[in-house]
Amino acid sequence: MIIFKTLKWRNFLSTGNSFTEIQLDKSNTTLIVGENGSGKSTMLDALSFALYNKPFRKINKPQLLNSINKKELVVEVEFYIGSASYKIVRGIKPTVFEVYKNDNLLNQNAESKDYQEILETQILKLNHKSFCQVVVLGSASFTPFMQLAAQARREVIEDLLDIQIFSTMNSLLKEDMADNTMSLKQAEYNYSLTTNAIEMQNLLASKMRDNTTEQIEKINKEILLTDAALEMETFKIVEIDTDIGNLLRSIDDETKIRNKYQKLLILEQQLIDKIRKLKADIIFFDDHDNCPTCKQVIQNDFKCETVDDKTKNIEEVQYGLDQLKEELMNLSNEIKQIDSIKKDITNHKIEQAAHINTANGHKSYIIKLNKNKEELNKKTDDPVSEETIKQLEIQLQNNIEEKNELARAKDSLQIASLILKDSGIKARIIKQYVPVINKLINKYLSAMDFFVQFELDETFNEKIKSRFRDEFSYASFSEGEKMRINLAILFTWRAVAKMRNSASTNILIMDEVMDSSLDVNGTNEFMKILLSLTSDTNTFIISHKTDQLFDKFNQVIKFEKSQNFSRIV
Repeated sequence: MIIFKTLKWRNFLSTGNSFTEIQLDKSNTTLIVGENGSGKSTMLDALSFALYNKPFRKINKPQLLNSINKKELVVEVEFYIGSASYKIVRGIKPTVFEVYKNDNLLNQNAESKDYQEILETQILKLNHKSFCQVVVLGSASFTPFMQLAAQARREVIEDLLDIQIFSTMNSLLKEDMADNTMSLKQAEYNYSLTTNAIEMQNLLASKMRDNTTEQIEKINKEILLTDAALEMETFKIVEIDTDIGNLLRSIDDETKIRNKYQKLLILEQQLIDKIRKLKADIIFFDDHDNCPTCKQVIQNDFKCETVDDKTKNIEEVQYGLDQLKEELMNLSNEIKQIDSIKKDITNHKIEQAAHINTANGHKSYIIKLNKNKEELNKKTDDPVSEETIKQLEIQLQNNIEEKNELARAKDSLQIASLILKDSGIKARIIKQYVPVINKLINKYLSAMDFFVQFELDETFNEKIKSRFRDEFSYASFSEGEKMRINLAILFTWRAVAKMRNSASTNILIMDEVMDSSLDVNGTNEFMKILLSLTSDTNTFIISHKTDQLFDKFNQVIKFEKSQNFSRIV
């Protein structure tokens, strides 16, 4: 279990050059409040950046650096795993990435990417996607488990159950199988080559005395045929190499297209958010005759004019969104075409490797034939040495043993492949945990007075039945009901992680989850449930509902902006 102790940062986002520090294990419940832009959610980005070199929210890495000081960004996090203490220091301008264990700096010989992989796989044993499912429930960049794609859901489950090692083993196994296939082809070729050599030696032995010239002529013809075959293979190799070059040049703009696609996806979401905001503004003017702040009457002409403007804006943005979606579809088709071309390149390389292997065999065979011819020219009056045939027979036996050994290895690799596939041992492990997961989810849903029968199947698709056994999907529920499902799943992952001791932590951070989908009574009920389910957890709630929540927490941290810098009051 990971016990987080402290988190501190400086020159991070709107924070100044003095460290802002939070004791993560100090209190059972902590409320974090402040006005918009005061830095309430900065701790989420700081913790994510320290552990995974990326912020929690969708912020470009250069934008993390304070725009006023523009240097010496530093984030430090301290935690315990068992009896070992760890400290991670990460910074920008200058770039810093240090991991300390029991106050000793770990070896930094590896590249930064490898060093990060060591941190995630050997120390934290928790990747960023699972971190966002087990530690954080937010309203910004957080994607609830039920909104993840099937493969992403599988990755989270495998990480929690600590069975991702099987995926790594399967990847390595594929490499071994490819090597085995190539080696087996080479062994079969060697066997064929040795067999041909033995036949030729026997033929030479029976006819050397009577027809040396004829045998040499046959060898010459064999050399010519083999040389012609070699030229054909060489031509095919060059031809395929040219095709590969042409294909590679045809996808020179792959990176540009993929980057453009990602940027357009972000822009698409921004346009959708803008339409949503404009619609919310229209609803506000439709539902309010008086200003809720100053209590003055909102003039009807002003309302109509404002609504018309925003409606017109919606149409303009929607038109742009439609154009953007069409561009996204075109880019998606281009990406599919690029992937198809890359697959063709791989197939060409495989084909080329086969031709290279055959050409090398022809070269070896020609060398062998020339050597035989040379021996015949030297010993036209002597019979072929029986010793040569014996050596070839020994070599042939070695070829047979090599083939058999590689064939047995192939059988073993194929069995291992069946075991390591998603439908193999991982499926059996997951199958054992699915009932436990469903039981826990329904337990937490019942605790939140949400009485439905929730089931995840072994492919992580949901089936939700009401008390009257009507079937629903996750998308059919209200935001408040979805939040209860998200909470139940979050608590379930934490419980499973604790059982497995794979990704269990002492902290739980909820970013503005109660600000939009719960009323006063719902908030009070939520707090009761939360406190009962997280009695052994250091829970942080980031919220605007200070009046409703202030007296319900052991500790309150307030952020404010002072002279353009965020600080804890």
